[in-house]
Amino acid sequence: MTTHANTDTLHAGLAPPAETVEKAPAATLTVPIWDLGLRVFHWSLVAAVSAAIATGLTGGDWMVWHGRAGIAIAGLLGFRLSWGLLGSETARFRAFVPTPARLRAHLAGRWHGVGHNPLGALSVIALLALLAVQLGTGLFSHDDIAFSGPLVSLVTDEQISDLTAWHHRVVNLLYGLLGLHIAAIAFYATVRRKNLVRPMVTGRAALPPGTRPPRAGKPVALVLSVAIGAGVAWGASGLWVTHEPVAPAASQPTPAW
Repeated sequence: MTTHANTDTLHAGLAPPAETVEKAPAATLTVPIWDLGLRVFHWSLVAAVSAAIATGLTGGDWMVWHGRAGIAIAGLLGFRLSWGLLGSETARFRAFVPTPARLRAHLAGRWHGVGHNPLGALSVIALLALLAVQLGTGLFSHDDIAFSGPLVSLVTDEQISDLTAWHHRVVNLLYGLLGLHIAAIAFYATVRRKNLVRPMVTGRAALPPGTRPPRAGKPVALVLSVAIGAGVAWGASGLWVTHEPVAPAASQPTPAW
């Protein structure tokens, strides 16, 4: 009896067999991955593009705001281009441009990095490029009713007609890419159980321990990027375009009867 009790006591103090031990989930570390400038850019672009689409579809008097939304998009793209060269580590293009090696690693499940994965980077680059094309054509567009692009005076009537036609074509590609972007976010949320929206709000994400936080951008680079964005917006506004005054028609001499 004593032996049995001692045996039970001994067994109670022993660790369970190794095969019955459940592995504890790996600890994660919450680190900053998206800087404030990038997050403000992202949500400002969402607002400006949404406004441009809504006002463009509504038409009429709202086309004035369609043009203003386009100018805002121009400034935001100017900022993003500069910040992609001078900004924080995850914002720089060289950090996430999807090389063939990175794409192969991602598709094989071997890619491990901070920030955009290679497929996400492709989506970002395509979206920025398509927005630039849509913006560029819109600046020279004219619908002969309620909208005239701020730079139409710099091109010929034939060029205005061509660019306006392309502006209407490209927007369909933009709708498709935006839909794909939203579908990818929904896929990651429902299938992969990974929230891609929260880090773009908080700037932080849970990563494996030992992950090195990305380097932040320098304040002077942020100021310079904001200034470049403002300059691009001003350029897109057409306020710098000087119009030659129209000379009055020469008075015809009164015929002598």
